[in-house]
Amino acid sequence: DFNIAPDDRDVHDPELWRDMVLCSGPERDRLKALLDLGLSDTFRLFDQPEGSWSWWDYREMNFRRKRGLRIDLILASKALAARCSGATIDIEPRKLDKPSDHAPVVAVL
Repeated sequence: DFNIAPDDRDVHDPELWRDMVLCSGPERDRLKALLDLGLSDTFRLFDQPEGSWSWWDYREMNFRRKRGLRIDLILASKALAARCSGATIDIEPRKLDKPSDHAPVVAVL
């Protein structure tokens, strides 16, 4: 749960979120520094559908409106990333009564 959207693909409306918390340049720069150490975002190792979000703000019923962000990441070393065979976001728990505002991110190792 890094609470950082790595890039604009991970934001339902990049212009709306530009320079806001979760999407700011300094946050993204710090995440990039981690990736530059040799870590991989397991979700992005694979083709993913557009609109793959892991978090939705409750205040505007954004889950129903499909307005989310991908701010939950599983980072892996080079060796572990090589063993990763898939990654997904499981939105089913988000459909339950009183769910978290986050959905589980899963990496298959």
